[in-house]
Amino acid sequence: MNDFLIKISLSLQTFKTHRLRSFLTALGIIIGVSTVIAILSLIDGLNRSVAEQIQSIGSDLVFLTKYPMVMAGPQNVEEIAARPDLTPQDAEAISELPSVDIAIPEISQQLTKLKYKDKEVATVRLIGSNEKFSSVNNRFVESGRDFNRDDITHRRNLTIIGSYIAKNLFPDESPVGKELNVRGHRLKIIGVFREKGAFLGQSMDNMLVMPYTYYEKIYPRRGESIFERAFFGYSVDIRPKQGQVEKTIDEVRELIRRRHGLSFDKKDDFEIGTQQMLMEIYQNITRVGFIAIVAIAAISLVVGGIGIMNIMLVSVAERTREIGIRKAVGASNGNILAQFLVESVFLALIGGIIGILLGLILAWLISAVSPLKASVSFWMIVLGFGFSAAVGIFFGIYPARRAAGLNPIEALRYE
Repeated sequence: MNDFLIKISLSLQTFKTHRLRSFLTALGIIIGVSTVIAILSLIDGLNRSVAEQIQSIGSDLVFLTKYPMVMAGPQNVEEIAARPDLTPQDAEAISELPSVDIAIPEISQQLTKLKYKDKEVATVRLIGSNEKFSSVNNRFVESGRDFNRDDITHRRNLTIIGSYIAKNLFPDESPVGKELNVRGHRLKIIGVFREKGAFLGQSMDNMLVMPYTYYEKIYPRRGESIFERAFFGYSVDIRPKQGQVEKTIDEVRELIRRRHGLSFDKKDDFEIGTQQMLMEIYQNITRVGFIAIVAIAAISLVVGGIGIMNIMLVSVAERTREIGIRKAVGASNGNILAQFLVESVFLALIGGIIGILLGLILAWLISAVSPLKASVSFWMIVLGFGFSAAVGIFFGIYPARRAAGLNPIEALRYE
């Protein structure tokens, strides 16, 4: 232990003697580690935020759709358009399955503008569903009331609006009881949903929900284009009973295949997704960016490592006589190798510590001035130290072995 402390003390003396040179040598390590820590912190924070937002949509939801939830590569739009449409009756049949708690039909599209008197909001999501929409989607009607079964059955021209619409169209008054004009139809506001915030940068509160039966009156299915037939139709949101997600998926698949008259050799003409699938897709996207950033940071670490090897070779040349003296008084090759290897690792770790601190500061600054939120985990700090130590060892071995291999007599003669 004392021998190790002596080596650390000698390393510090060497660095103090050549402070600027040591700092410039460690700069590559500093840049590489700070980049990795900052990016990891932001990606981890973003992953946690997205996980919370996906969870806020509802608990362990299963989604039945006509088209893939996420388009992975080119899609045959004609094949999707030719699939049978999902219907509210499908949702009713699914709700009767043993593993299903609730299943609701949902149909939606985007409205370019929505006006009330002299105020206006853009890109509003119009949704048609039933009285269980709030329960399935983890929504809470903050003021007014929710839909009931009669509202759906009698196709009433009612709507519940998101808090974004309430704040922007009715900043100084309660929206409950007011009427909105949607495509020439008057919709009476009966409630306002509690604010849910944004999901992937998009507001989840710029929306209005109406009975799906009234939605069909305002937006009858025209089917004029392949795109409309493929992507403008019903989906079914399903809340499984506790711990029965996989069973629900199997039961829903079997039921819809039966309702669509598919034989065992035919592939599904519908898609089933889950919240976990959404999270995995998102993580795969961020993983590509992470790998690219780490690759760039690795280049910086290699450059820093080459700098360390170079400066350690210079140090060996400068201290050749010192090495000869130490060998003459009994220092073994192992002692000399260990000394220079400790100096190399110590220099890399100093760069790593500075890089970790700068990375955390950088992540905090980005969080302060942008919607991105950083999240720091202990494993990131360990990773930063691990990278630094690995670089110090790898690029320090050759100079250390060269120092240990010097002939003591020739080293003593060195001027």
